[in-house]
Amino acid sequence: MALLQYRNVVDYEAQQAAFGNFLEKFKTSPEQTLTHAIGQINIDEDDLSDEYDFMDEDDEAHERRRKEKAAAKLPKHKYADMMQKLADRTLDEVLIELDDIAAWEEDTNEGLKLVESIESNTKHYVEILSRAIDSKLPPPTNGVTFKDDVLDVIMERRQARNRDLAEAAANNNNPELLESTFPAQLTRRYTLVFKPRTSTSEKPVKALAVRQVRGDHLGHLITVRGIATRVSDVKPIVQVGAYTCDRCGCEIFQPVNDKQYAPLTSCPSQECKENQSKGQLFQSSRASKFLPFQEVKIQELAEQVPIGQIPRTLTVMCHGSAVRQISPGDVVDISGIFLPTPYTGFQAMRAGLLTDTYVEAHHIVQHKKAYEEMIIDDKLLRRINTFSQSGTVYEMLAKSIAPEIFGHLDVKKALLLLLVGGVTKTMGDGMRIRGDINICLMGDPGVAKSQLLKYISKVAPRGVYTSGRGSSGVGLTAAVMRDPVTDEMVLEGGALVLADNGICCIDEFDKMDENDRTAIHEVMEQQTISISKAGISTTLNARTSILAAANPIYGRYNPRISPVENINLPAALLSRFDVLFLLLDTPTRESDAQLAKHVAYVHMHSKHPDLYAASNDSDGAAQQPNVVFTPHEVRAYVAQARTYRPTVPETVTEYLTKTYVRMRDAQRRAEKKNKMFSHTTPRTLLGVVRLAQALARLRFDTEVNRDDVDEALRLMEASKESLAAHEGMGGRRTLNAASRIYNLVKSLADSGACRAGDDDEDDGEEGTVELSMRKVRERVLGKGFTEDQWISALEEYTTLDVWQTAGNGNRLVFITATDNAGDDDDE
Repeated sequence: MALLQYRNVVDYEAQQAAFGNFLEKFKTSPEQTLTHAIGQINIDEDDLSDEYDFMDEDDEAHERRRKEKAAAKLPKHKYADMMQKLADRTLDEVLIELDDIAAWEEDTNEGLKLVESIESNTKHYVEILSRAIDSKLPPPTNGVTFKDDVLDVIMERRQARNRDLAEAAANNNNPELLESTFPAQLTRRYTLVFKPRTSTSEKPVKALAVRQVRGDHLGHLITVRGIATRVSDVKPIVQVGAYTCDRCGCEIFQPVNDKQYAPLTSCPSQECKENQSKGQLFQSSRASKFLPFQEVKIQELAEQVPIGQIPRTLTVMCHGSAVRQISPGDVVDISGIFLPTPYTGFQAMRAGLLTDTYVEAHHIVQHKKAYEEMIIDDKLLRRINTFSQSGTVYEMLAKSIAPEIFGHLDVKKALLLLLVGGVTKTMGDGMRIRGDINICLMGDPGVAKSQLLKYISKVAPRGVYTSGRGSSGVGLTAAVMRDPVTDEMVLEGGALVLADNGICCIDEFDKMDENDRTAIHEVMEQQTISISKAGISTTLNARTSILAAANPIYGRYNPRISPVENINLPAALLSRFDVLFLLLDTPTRESDAQLAKHVAYVHMHSKHPDLYAASNDSDGAAQQPNVVFTPHEVRAYVAQARTYRPTVPETVTEYLTKTYVRMRDAQRRAEKKNKMFSHTTPRTLLGVVRLAQALARLRFDTEVNRDDVDEALRLMEASKESLAAHEGMGGRRTLNAASRIYNLVKSLADSGACRAGDDDEDDGEEGTVELSMRKVRERVLGKGFTEDQWISALEEYTTLDVWQTAGNGNRLVFITATDNAGDDDDE
């Protein structure tokens, strides 16, 4: 039975000619290209134009600048210039944008349906466009010299020989000479890739999930969205194999299109056939052509998986310029050709007629770029600079973190500083002092710990969320596996390695097995993972911030036992956390009513209520603008803040030293009273420095000041605030507002915060401490007390001669001899 034949309805020669015209004549202006790249922002929409520069020395310089600017606005031949760079060996990738071909088709109106043909038969049109480029490639502006790469010299010789053979075939009218030319793959020094059409309102283009890729997509240019789970090493893959015969001296070339191939052994040249010598072939690596190759496994995103299903995976093959663009844990959109590949080896015997599928990557788009790679457009940059000068950006950004969650403002401020981070320093001898901040949230059930963790893992460019019970020590650090591509033993990074230069959120931290929890100790301080398994001894980088959430030992906080027994974490682990927040669910009528209103509003309107309505002072203070930043704007602001590297000046260093001595003294007193919350170690001092540096970064400042240190100390005190209501069941829980304000001011005086001047520890007479009235008032109001409660407490304790005002009411003199004043006012 004869095979069915089908006449081709596509005129490939006409299409190749049209592609040649497109490459030579397509024009675009650099202004349009830049506007398209940065999101439709006009360059001259405001004062960004440089029509006249006062630095111009004379009229000639001004005229020259004007001509250069006019020339820059003229349309340019985009692909003709690209081909000239190819000929000059300064470019090794040709990116063809389908939007440009669509625009060219609309103008010429030839009716060849070039874009549709490329999208439905991409693999074939890669070759057609490559032939069009080969035919239109201009001569190089400079020849090959001894300074060039060996590959360039070999390419030049091959192209020259092909030209000579083509001329000889044309002159002698002998087409058989063309069979001796080098294959086209050997003379091309570039990789051709397509960029898919962008989504418009008329033709929306949506990235597919892995399970939405069907059989009718075979051969098509598709875009798939997923998270990279495994990325292999970059290895060379042979594209054309070259052999040399030891008898006749012929050079034999073997194009390779499959995963596996059988190398040639006997010479197929005409001379060896006539002599019946069967010359032996030797492979020539230098004459062969290799491409960089990398295999990537992508997995469906969690929101794309239906209920009760497991996520599906897809293999992506990256060649040439597409390698090294994806790291494990990246969320990417990969545009490429969906192709089948037959099974090989023993799998082929089992599979029969079945084939596997893969995507040959052409264009890769990262969704959450690292802070250093983020490109912030001018409009957002101006908005950031406007708010950075307002002085309230710290509060605005903190309220923009998970705005649907009620309260926890101090926790949100600490999480904001976690995103910004301190400055990582490397000493001259190689010792490294970490700048990443570690935070632990310990609290009762239902205080939104997990929701805060989820939000932070989404805002951070590299955020990994994992649960304690479902994580093992190997899953957190690294596992030794056999690579399916190369069959070698390789290390596969766990959650902490995937979160390198990001944040690792660990929920249910207290449910983790003790052996698995010890794997985190090295990561939290040295920020490395040392592995010695299966003959592999190495150290992996894990420069990550740890954000952990845990419950107390009995599920809820038990006030009858000490805080250390409630927390139930080893001291070696606790000291590695810069801030340990204790979030207790204490029932109070006022806060419970506000919480219920907030939750009801979110459920009714599917958005958060006005966050600034209740935050303004009752004495007619100026209304603050209701600004809540989107997660993208928070990420952009953090990226801008992380470009600063603030230092600690000498005056602040002295203040830090005195503060640390006071904190150690306060810990010694707490140990005597058996009311110790956590140990104050040298790591605590480094934690204060890191928090202060993060605050300076938020202000876009290069120096840390005393207010930053005070705010860092306040956050550390705020982490213990919810404990004050539970300490001791013998009536302490019913302290009135004035007594609680007194205890707060007393703790400020003991810790050395809010001092009035830069003097030594004894600011006034013996037994007194002078505090700044303004700073103390801000702290008191920041704890949720009203202005009336503050004024009432101030009058009450001034009347009792426990406090005194000085300096026209600018300073508060605290008499430290009366330690038990707050206990006398119990109701």
